[in-house]
Amino acid sequence: MQIHRATEDDWALVRDVRLRALRESPEVFGSSLAREESFRESHWRMRIRTGPTWVAVDEQQVGRGLVSMIQEPGSPVDDRHVVALWVAPEARRQGIAWSLLDAVRAAAVADGARTLSLWILDGNNAAGDLYVRAGFARTGERQPLPRDPSLVEERWVRELEEPQLR
Repeated sequence: MQIHRATEDDWALVRDVRLRALRESPEVFGSSLAREESFRESHWRMRIRTGPTWVAVDEQQVGRGLVSMIQEPGSPVDDRHVVALWVAPEARRQGIAWSLLDAVRAAAVADGARTLSLWILDGNNAAGDLYVRAGFARTGERQPLPRDPSLVEERWVRELEEPQLR
């Protein structure tokens, strides 16, 4: 499995992996399949251009995982936000999520971030387990899920190490 940072020319691959994630795990994302199926090529390109995205691809160049990083509106300037982390069921438990998170962490540190944050939907215990092992901690900050206010998500944060001086 290879992890590579997507370019705008990878828009169709990013779209395909993201739509598969929304199709197979709709309950864990803030967006919906119906919403993102309506996006055009220009939207996918803009999404990649405005927020780094990494894709896990297998030997046949089939997308098996995805993650993006954004600077979430309203967050501290030295925080970077993990969004859309997903690994295909047939590729889970092979370290792909770790590799995707490592790519985000390295990019965040290189960008001067001091923290990584994310939102986890209540009841998504698999994600919570992964993020605890990856060094994230609950903040107690909670909010209704934007696409379904009857559901609640919680903010988690991980402190990042200082960049090494050479």
